[in-house]
Amino acid sequence: MLNSFSVLDTPSVPVCAFVTDDAAAIINYAADGAECGLGSALVTLVEIRGGAARALGAQMAVRGDGSYCGYVSGGCTEAAVAAEAIAAIIKRTDRYLSLGEGSPFFDISLPCGGGITLAIHVVRDVRPIRQVLAALEARKRIALHYAPGTQTITAVKAPPGTISSWSDASFIRAYRPNLRLILCGRGIELEATTRVAKAAEFEVFGFDQTSRNFNASMIDQETAVALLFHDLDQELPWLEAGLRRKPFYIGALGSKRTHERRFQALSAMGYSPAQIDRIKAPIGLFGPTREANALALSVVADVAQAFFMSQN
Repeated sequence: MLNSFSVLDTPSVPVCAFVTDDAAAIINYAADGAECGLGSALVTLVEIRGGAARALGAQMAVRGDGSYCGYVSGGCTEAAVAAEAIAAIIKRTDRYLSLGEGSPFFDISLPCGGGITLAIHVVRDVRPIRQVLAALEARKRIALHYAPGTQTITAVKAPPGTISSWSDASFIRAYRPNLRLILCGRGIELEATTRVAKAAEFEVFGFDQTSRNFNASMIDQETAVALLFHDLDQELPWLEAGLRRKPFYIGALGSKRTHERRFQALSAMGYSPAQIDRIKAPIGLFGPTREANALALSVVADVAQAFFMSQN
């Protein structure tokens, strides 16, 4: 429990510490700021009126020295939000901030034309945040329960399907582990898709036909399995690993004719049509591709779409 902050009596000038949308990095920045004596605030988007650049639950972390990270809008209001959070840290009290439509700040408008409400919570106890970070490290879903009346946060379990939203007079901010992508294949297709997926900041594990360090326990509900082999026999062990567990996505390279052969082979091994229908084949978001970079973009886009759809 932290009871005091080493912050100046006059507000610091807001400055972006680093650019990120990563939820764990944002809340860790808030926790570190509180623990090192600077004081910190966690800013959460809790209401959207009309359009908005970020989803409900988007967050920023602001420290008493003026540094901040994260986004609650499209980058046009974050410095102003940080200034309000710094004032809250100095006064040691939570507050709401309304911007855009319905806001008293006529000089701060949102390009989308809508309005947002932000809850600024001054971090007094970092333990709930550390519990969330530990759960994400263990690849478990979790949430922060924010009670404005008592100005407190609590880490709570988040069953599948939990979304960031109001629950009575409290706001639930849901967190899920980062998207993990297991790529199995060979040659240029594996190399190109690995490169694009890492650029998208997926947690990527690549395996070829000679890999011996794969463990099926790596596959969880936040995992996608993409098979980029041109050989049905080589992909079958990986397919079985995916079908036995519950990744949110399984995709396999090949034509419709190849998938018919795949269907017959898996049926002969005892898998039901419903199980086999979990496989996206041909893999990718935009149809057949015959060039490695196009395939990589198609696969990564398909996986990203499936991941964000699985949150709803």
